[in-house]
Amino acid sequence: MSEHESIALAERFARYRAESLTEVESPGPAAVRVAVRKRRRRTFGAAVAAVLAVAAGPVLGYATLDRPQPQPGPVEPTATPSASPSATAPASASASPSTTASSSASPTRAAPDGRISRSQLLAATVSLPTWTTPADCPTGRVRLGAEPARDDVNELVALDHGDLDGDGATETVALVRCVFGTRGPFQVVAFDRDTAGRVVTLGRVTGTARPTPGWVTALDVRDDGEVRVEVADIAPGGGWPLKNSQRQWRGYRWTGDEFEQVSGPSTFGPNPRSTDLSATATDLVLTSAADGSRSGVVTVRIRNDADRTAPEVLLTMELPKALRPVGDGWSGCDIQTGSTVQVSCRLSAVRGHSEVRRNLELQVAAGTSLASGQVALRVWPADPDGDPWLDNDSGDNESTFDYR
Repeated sequence: MSEHESIALAERFARYRAESLTEVESPGPAAVRVAVRKRRRRTFGAAVAAVLAVAAGPVLGYATLDRPQPQPGPVEPTATPSASPSATAPASASASPSTTASSSASPTRAAPDGRISRSQLLAATVSLPTWTTPADCPTGRVRLGAEPARDDVNELVALDHGDLDGDGATETVALVRCVFGTRGPFQVVAFDRDTAGRVVTLGRVTGTARPTPGWVTALDVRDDGEVRVEVADIAPGGGWPLKNSQRQWRGYRWTGDEFEQVSGPSTFGPNPRSTDLSATATDLVLTSAADGSRSGVVTVRIRNDADRTAPEVLLTMELPKALRPVGDGWSGCDIQTGSTVQVSCRLSAVRGHSEVRRNLELQVAAGTSLASGQVALRVWPADPDGDPWLDNDSGDNESTFDYR
């Protein structure tokens, strides 16, 4: 703009002010005070509105607009999760992730999903409770095995799932067997996940013990959270078949601190597949025959001192090779000749409080020498399949006889 144009514009503006001010009524002192009060009220109202808008905004803590503007953040404050359950201590049934207390707290987070598959449990390192039956079994932080391949790995036998603590989420129950040796032991353990998804131990449900139960045969989790475990009084092994063991279903529930039994029997009575046999035998006196052989008879006396009948009696003995079983008294016996003569007989039933006798003839062939000696024999009760029963007093099941 040129200097001439600037001077002309200033003259026009001066004329406009002079003409306009003559038409405007000047306010007095009272009007000025009213106007000032109105401006203050508008200014205060605008400030309050600004504070409320900031307080309700994404980031809390700013009170006025003249402070530095916050950086963008989440719409709601994030929840503060509670501490993860310990891997070695049972979690409380009421434990659940908590949020920070405030009037605008977000809804309670759902309980973690504790449904753990077989492959997931095998892949995890878990905290295994101490075994109740004394054994050199792995405990503490361990890995489970899919099968009893090694003595230093606990076998994962079975799995089931259910809501054990009533939190609306599913937990996992595992039947674990210590494979040290051949007779167990077992324990049933409940597992869950923490808020980070890690496998944690909820608690030990039950397990084998001495004297009973000696075995765990089945696992079932009901819809109402009760863990049902089938246990047997005697572990299989040493010729004892599991079919002859007594079995019971026992139910357990999570109390918030531990599992306690809530249904089923807690003890076993005497096993019905048991009796009490004893054995004695006369000495073998060999006499010479016309053909040069020598022979004699051993009388074996088998007594049942119990009320229950023994369906069968197993008789075993080991003879020197020079002694040959002959005659009808050996019917029902399996005789194997090697460096010695192994005899195994299945004899007929013996009723309670009665006895039977077997006359067993033995012979030494002509021209065969045999020095004096002693033979041990043993009797044992058995079922009709030939599987052994229990003997309530096995100290008198063995006997000996001399031969000369």
